[in-house]
Amino acid sequence: MSSSCNSQSCDSSSSCGSQDAAMAQQDMAINSSLGKIKHKILVMSGKGGVGKSTVSVNLALGLARKGYKVGLMDVDLHGPDICRMLNLTQKLHDEEIEKNGLLPPMIYNDNLKVISLEYMMENRDDAIIWRGPLKIQAIRQFIADLDWGELDYLIIDAPPGTGDEPLTVAQTIKDSEALVVTTPQEVSLADVRKSLNFCQHVKMEVVGMVENMSGFVCPHCGKTIEIFKTGGGEKTAADYKVRFLGRVPIDPKVVEAGDSGKPYLSSDEDTPATRAFAEVVNNVEDALKNKVSLNVAGAGCDCGGTCSC
Repeated sequence: MSSSCNSQSCDSSSSCGSQDAAMAQQDMAINSSLGKIKHKILVMSGKGGVGKSTVSVNLALGLARKGYKVGLMDVDLHGPDICRMLNLTQKLHDEEIEKNGLLPPMIYNDNLKVISLEYMMENRDDAIIWRGPLKIQAIRQFIADLDWGELDYLIIDAPPGTGDEPLTVAQTIKDSEALVVTTPQEVSLADVRKSLNFCQHVKMEVVGMVENMSGFVCPHCGKTIEIFKTGGGEKTAADYKVRFLGRVPIDPKVVEAGDSGKPYLSSDEDTPATRAFAEVVNNVEDALKNKVSLNVAGAGCDCGGTCSC
């Protein structure tokens, strides 16, 4: 009997064998799909309400605006928001399954593809009442069964915490890297430190940390008011020796844009918030470019990329 089952979960060794064969086939599909994607970034935080989905959406759009081919995968299965934030209302129909058995993702524009559980739901207000195994399988299907094609970046929006969803991503996408989002106050930073420890435990590299809601720039006088304090994210990044990607101030237009499905941080408006987030996008791009350059430089030797061999 396979180690993946027991006498209480199946009736015969043949059913276990068929399950193992199906899992092996899905593993092959996952590896094939991931082999066409250069960078995989898991946007995560130990705390809810810090703006992970806002960062995920605008990071994906910012990279797409630079000409990269980008995928955006919403693995916040109990509270998916990506479709609403991008005003994507289309639903998946059986006849849309392609000849090769793959499902078409939602298309936001020429450079951005999106998948969310809401794409497959008849009523998007229905509650998703799932235990771990169903969530794990859904995330695996998001990778194996979607026609992602060739991508430069896959941005993965995770729910808060260090449970099933981020763990499944870490175990399924071995070369994924984390982008950790925090707000400046100590309550948030305490939870974020758990996220950084999670990354250490599962051996996931960290692209860097973003401090969101970092001060409020008054639209009238231009003075910055530190509602949640500021600088905590940068200090935590330094303590854990991870890259600090930037701080994004509070801007009421971010909320309005999210509700209307017209993302604001990656827009053409010239405000402190949009300028700050443009810097975050550039820093993510630079961090991954530099990593690739170091890997190429260090190939075939033990210098770790520090020499020019």
